[in-house]
Formats: sequence, C-alpha cells, structure tokens
Amino acid sequence: MWDSIIITPFVNVLLYIYTIVGQNFGIAIILFTILIRLVTHPLTAQQVKGSKGMAALQSDKRWIDAQKKYKDDKEKLAQEQMALYKELGINPFASCLPTIIQFPIIIGLYQSVMLTLASSPIEMLNLTKHVYPGFLSISQLIPLNSKFLWMNLGLPERLHLSFLSFGIPVLAILVLVTTYLQSKAMTPPSANPNDQSAQMSKMMNLYMPFLMFYLAFTFSSGLSLYFVTSNIVGILQYAALGMVDFKKMFSFPIFKKKA
Repeated sequence: MWDSIIITPFVNVLLYIYTIVGQNFGIAIILFTILIRLVTHPLTAQQVKGSKGMAALQSDKRWIDAQKKYKDDKEKLAQEQMALYKELGINPFASCLPTIIQFPIIIGLYQSVMLTLASSPIEMLNLTKHVYPGFLSISQLIPLNSKFLWMNLGLPERLHLSFLSFGIPVLAILVLVTTYLQSKAMTPPSANPNDQSAQMSKMMNLYMPFLMFYLAFTFSSGLSLYFVTSNIVGILQYAALGMVDFKKMFSFPIFKKKA
C-alpha cells in the first residue's frame, strides 16, 4: 500500500519532471518540492488560520480570566478552553496538521530519490517495477544523471575545497538556517511569553533545526535539497499569507544590545 500510494507516484512524477527539464535531477527535486507545497497550500493556509486563532485566544480576556479562575482545576479549565475554541472557530490541530502530513512525504521522497538513483542491475530492476507502463520509457532515462552543481544527489553533500582537509556540509547548514527562519515565521508572538505553550514553542524552534541539520548531514543530498527548497517556499507562503515580519524574523536576541 505504501508503495502504491506514495513511492510509485513520487517516482513517476520525479522522473517525468526530470525528462522535461533536460535530465537535471536537482532541478526536478526543486520543482517537485514546489509542486508539493502548492498542492498542500490549503493546509498551510489552515495552519496560519489556526496559529492566528491560538494567538488571539492567548490575549482574550475570557481565557485570561478562566486561567485565573480555574488555575487549580485543570479539567474545568480544559472545558472552558474547548468552549472558547468552538465559539471562536479555532481548530487546535490545524497548526500541526501540515507538519504531520509532511513526515510521510519526507520519508517517501527519500525512498523515491534513492530508488531513482539506481546504480546496480538489481536496483535498476527494482526501479522498473515502480514506473507506470506506457507513461515513461526507462530505456530513455538510464543512466540517470545524479550530479547537480558540486553534489552527487545520492550521497550526503560536502563541498571540498583545496585548502581544507574536510568537506563543508553547505546544504546541511542551509537546512539548519532555513528551518530556524521558517520556525520563527510560523510562530506568532505570544501574549504571554512565559506561559507553558510559549516556552514549548520556543524549545521546539531551537531543537527542530538541529534535528533537520542531522538528517541533512547524514542522508542523501537529494533529501537536503528538498528540505532547503521546502523551507524557502514555506517562508514565502507565510509571507504571502501576511504572517512574516522579515525585520523580526532576521533579528536574533543574542545580538541585541543590553539597555
């Protein structure tokens, strides 16, 4: 079922894009990522709506009063919170739904990239099993060009310079930076920066970029290229939906002068 729903369609779309962009697999991954982002844009818009609603709830007088009134009764506080969700039309799961959906896409893309970059006869045979008959001609695609800029998209990316004894993980660094910036763009300012939800969001915004950096550092550069493209397109989507203050997004507390 996983192959039929995720892997096989991804492989065919990737290969089809690959054929129409002059057999450049890096460009194919970038265009495929943009396509995925466009298809899931309604979910992104719903996520933005949910984030705005949650931010508005934090400054709602009724919620503030309920927190004070029921601070020792968690069950009653939860009931009041759900009542306000319903009254204000807030879906508490809307802000995390696109992220949940993206995980199988990430896994599917990684498996698809590794599958399409087949090098051995056995891997080539496995690839042919995932191509829709009559849709693509494997004989015209083989061998697949896995080179993009200085990278081999089937291997972890490193930029090797003659004066350095080690390779620089450029894409992994870009994944780290763009993931952090997208996290800042996704997180609306909290009315109470010291409350538990705000602190949890802050910690997630710090930990997630390093997790993505590790994945980009370890796995194929094709997946890293997907991460970077997805993050950049995501930031542009949030900007188009009025969620991004670029001045604040590129401000870092560590560099602020103390008053």
